[in-house]
Amino acid sequence: MATQKGKKTLKDKKIKKDRKVEAFGIVHIKASFNNTIVTITDRNGDTLSWASAGLDGDYKSSKKSTPFAAQVASEKASKKAYEMGVREVEVYVKGPGMGRESSIRAVEASGLKVKLIKDVTPMPHNGCRPRKRRRI
Repeated sequence: MATQKGKKTLKDKKIKKDRKVEAFGIVHIKASFNNTIVTITDRNGDTLSWASAGLDGDYKSSKKSTPFAAQVASEKASKKAYEMGVREVEVYVKGPGMGRESSIRAVEASGLKVKLIKDVTPMPHNGCRPRKRRRI
């Protein structure tokens, strides 16, 4: 008996396992001038969920750098983590982008309890020459 083409068997389907996650997580927000990336990890640094402003194709080019796009990305990542069982988080913000404040507010609004907010933007002690200033 020959197998039918196009039919998927049980072996072909991937079964997604629900991981047991502790109720504590760490939110890393990287807000650059062009995009905002939100990653939620556990204490070991293993990624639980992540999202970025340009992930789904809703926001492209300069729209990715807006605070609203950062808010949407934070909500998406936070909801995924909440469904996995994360309830309390520490927030670490890196970068000078416009989506910093709105990302933090979105994490709080999604039901996660924020215990700590810390800015971990790397500051040079007179290292590399910075980009030229914009003249408008």
